[in-house]
Amino acid sequence: MKYIDEFQNPDLARRLLDDIHATVTRPWALMEVCGGQTHTIIRHGIDQLLPEQVRLIHGPGCPVCVTPLEVIDKALAIASRPEVIFCSFGDMLRVPGTDRDLFRVRSEGGDVRVVYSPLDALRLAEEHPEREVVFFGIGFETTAPPNAMAVHQARRRGVRNFSMLVSHVRVPPAIEAIMTSEDCRVQGFLAAGHVCSVMGTAEYPELAERFRVPIVVTGFEPLDILEGVRRTVRQLERGEHAVDNAYPRAVREEGNPAARAMLDDVFEVTDRAWRGIGTIPGSGWRLSPRYREYDAEHRFAVTGITTEEPAACRSGEVLQGLITPPECAAFGTTCTPRTPLGATMVSSEGACAAYYLYRRLGGTATPAVPAAQEASSVG
Repeated sequence: MKYIDEFQNPDLARRLLDDIHATVTRPWALMEVCGGQTHTIIRHGIDQLLPEQVRLIHGPGCPVCVTPLEVIDKALAIASRPEVIFCSFGDMLRVPGTDRDLFRVRSEGGDVRVVYSPLDALRLAEEHPEREVVFFGIGFETTAPPNAMAVHQARRRGVRNFSMLVSHVRVPPAIEAIMTSEDCRVQGFLAAGHVCSVMGTAEYPELAERFRVPIVVTGFEPLDILEGVRRTVRQLERGEHAVDNAYPRAVREEGNPAARAMLDDVFEVTDRAWRGIGTIPGSGWRLSPRYREYDAEHRFAVTGITTEEPAACRSGEVLQGLITPPECAAFGTTCTPRTPLGATMVSSEGACAAYYLYRRLGGTATPAVPAAQEASSVG
C-alpha cells in the first residue's frame, strides 16, 4: 500500500489496515479530537490508506486554534504595557489578533518572551520584582496542571508580580457540543490520549451512552491511530458504543490523581468561548476565587475587550469538521503560515498548517517550508 513503508512497523500497520478493510461494510465518519493526531494522520497519509468508507473528520483539537480572538487581543493589550514581561509558548506569537500579533508587539518594543514552561515565567518574576510578569496560559487538560502548579507556587512563595492570562478548555463539553450540532456527521471519536492521561476516562461513558457513539482513547503514533480506527470501526459495525482505552501504556481510568487535585485547587469550571465556534457551557477553566489575584485579565482591566472574527477566515468550520482546509478559498493563497488569517494556519497542531505542510502540493510526505515555529507546548 502507498506510504506503508514509512511506518515504524510496516508489518503491523499492514495487519491493522487489513483488519479495518475486512471489517468495514458501510460508510463511517470518525473524528479525532487532537491536533497532534491530525498532523500524524495527514503527514503519514493514514486517511488515504483507510477504506473509502471510513472518513476521518478533524475536530477542534488544537488549543491554540480555539483560543478566541478576544483573548488574543487581551494578550496583545497586556503585552504592550511597558511594565510587563509577557511570556508565552512560541505557538502563540504568530496567532493573529484583530490587527497584529505578539511578534509585532515585540518588534514595536514590547517585552515578549518565549518560554518552555510556566515555571520559567515564575522564575522571571522572582528575578525581576520591579516588573509585572504575565504567562499566557492556554491549552486543554494536558497543560492545565503545570499552569495550575505555577500559580500555586506563586502564591506559596509570595510572588506578587506574577499573573496568568487563562484560556483553558475542556474536551468532553466540546464533544457534547459537536454531537448536539444540527450539522453533526460524527459517528465515533478518537479521544486524545494525553488528555485522558491527566483526567482519566470517567467523563466519557455518559457521552458514549447518550449519543450512542464509540469513544476510543488513542495515542499519537501512526500505529496508535490505526489501532484506534480499527477498534472504533469494529464497534460501529457491531452496533456498540462503549469507551475503549487503546492507549493503556499512558492512560488509566482514574487519570493522574495528583494533577487532578491541583486542578481542583487552582481552577474552577466556567463557560468558555471557542474561536470560530462560540461559547460552550462548562467547557473551560478560570482561576478560582482563592487565586483570583493572579488573574491577569482582572489585574490589567482587559475584561471588556470584544472582537469579531474576520469574514474571510473559515477556521471555525475547519475546527468543527464541516470543511477541510483546502475547501477554504483563502487556503494557500491569501492565508499561509507567513500571512495567516487564523490560528489553524500557524499552530503546530492546526489542521490548516498540516495540510499546508503535507498536502499543499498534492503529496503526502513532502512538506512545504513553514514559517519559523518556536516552543510548541500547548497540547
